[in-house]
Amino acid sequence: MTAVTVPVPTMPRRRKDPTEIRDPEGAEKKVLLAAPRGYCAGVDRAVIAVERALEHYGAPVYVRKEIVHNRHVVETLSERGAIFVEETAQVPQGARVVFSAHGVSPQVHQEAADLELRTIDATCPLVTKVHREAVRFAKQGYSILLVGHAGHEEVEGTMGEAPEAITLVQNPEEARTVELPETDKLVWISQTTLSVDETMETVGILRERFPALTDPPSDDICYATQNRQVAVKKVAPAADLVLVVGSANSSNSVRLVEVALEHGAKAAHRVDFAREVDEEWFHDVATVGVTSGASVPDTLVQDLLRLLADYGYHEVEEVRTAEEDLMFSLPSELRKDLKAAGLATSNKPGGADREHELR
Repeated sequence: MTAVTVPVPTMPRRRKDPTEIRDPEGAEKKVLLAAPRGYCAGVDRAVIAVERALEHYGAPVYVRKEIVHNRHVVETLSERGAIFVEETAQVPQGARVVFSAHGVSPQVHQEAADLELRTIDATCPLVTKVHREAVRFAKQGYSILLVGHAGHEEVEGTMGEAPEAITLVQNPEEARTVELPETDKLVWISQTTLSVDETMETVGILRERFPALTDPPSDDICYATQNRQVAVKKVAPAADLVLVVGSANSSNSVRLVEVALEHGAKAAHRVDFAREVDEEWFHDVATVGVTSGASVPDTLVQDLLRLLADYGYHEVEEVRTAEEDLMFSLPSELRKDLKAAGLATSNKPGGADREHELR
């Protein structure tokens, strides 16, 4: 007789009742909600590009890599007919493919051309700016130091623009040991989603070792990454606990946890969803700081706020450190096809501001 194994469904973890959580002594419970938080202009543009592509061309629409680093976004778009692949070769010849907000190398563009793919390039314009810097500096004979994380799609795309000229430096430790040929033409550029503080520490070490090091013409770390870190720095000193909504492969979300701890938060955790919060974290906690990475729809933050309210954190105080009104137009390939079909080419429904969440 052949044995048959019947899988046992995973039982949901029983949440502790709010009465089982120790309240802080002599302090009222509240939430400090950091702002800005959530979607940046580049993420908003990329997600809408996939949505509009599905509406206009119909499913399937292929997407190389995750369109943005967020589980909820990827799962939601998959349900609508987007097919996410790791490599260009996995896309059927002649199919339509969207390149993610993190950008791709010239090699990937060539692979797509060889397969006669119809491409929609949703690379964030701020990432494109770094790519152009790399190409320009390489043509001018510079050795380029790229501050970033090995394996990140954005870094792979940037290095692919001038592989013979770029050396990757991941952190201050590598800045102390990296070896370079002697040259007076040396410049640094960076991944857009890094910790501002750690990047400047890394650059400071490089500048001490290589006095000829030149700065890029403008800051490469994107405005949204900086704004979210500044807001967390404001919240952290007053927070017993900081919760960051964001995925593990989201560089800027991971950095927000580190920034919170570095600037005074007693504890900090990253979660994809409110259901991942361990209510044990609430013991003796009066003030909870809340923020989210630049690829997180606000609906996930609202889920977290509802959970916090269940545990007595009803008062929510927004801590705003900047206003953001930047908007990027849809990728040119998509705009062209929408215009030819007589459809609106704005990335805002009806021209109105789009809520920062998936619909």
